[in-house]
Amino acid sequence: MAVQTQRKLFTVDDYYKMAEVGILAPEDRVELIHGEIIQMSPIKSFHSSVVDDLHEMLVLLLHGQAIVKCQNPLSIDSHSEPEPDLTIAKFQTHKYRHQHPRPEDVHFLIEVADTTLQKDRKIKLPLYAEAGIPEVWIVNLKNNTVEVYTNPVDRGYQELKTLKSGEILHVEVLDFELEVERIFG
Repeated sequence: MAVQTQRKLFTVDDYYKMAEVGILAPEDRVELIHGEIIQMSPIKSFHSSVVDDLHEMLVLLLHGQAIVKCQNPLSIDSHSEPEPDLTIAKFQTHKYRHQHPRPEDVHFLIEVADTTLQKDRKIKLPLYAEAGIPEVWIVNLKNNTVEVYTNPVDRGYQELKTLKSGEILHVEVLDFELEVERIFG
């Protein structure tokens, strides 16, 4: 006879209360996905460097057009608040001081992946599609490519374009281009 267990799913409010009372410490690298508190992987130096470089490039390229948020929460719904490596959100003068960006605020997201590649593809990508995030880049550090996912449906994306060094990323909604080799140095 199989024993069934029930999971306790947490809301974003529960998640914040746990942080307030010290159950979750500031140094705990966790995010809330579908009501579950998920441990985030340690950040390796190459991953950190690529995120920093991309952040700097995008802030300069998109100044006055969009807000580039680095490893900050995205309020998807009452049970999910992931922390993408980069969120490129619609420009607002208050720069999201009073609330985190929501899916409708997002132009596109970037996840930089090395050890997190499978998690980003199998857990986070479906979450982003379900939320209607129009475009997601997975910067694949294992093979120096950028996977560009567009046209979200249900729990996936209809289109995937994989770009490598020598190719150019086009972001029509913000009217800019970025050479792939600039990402990998």
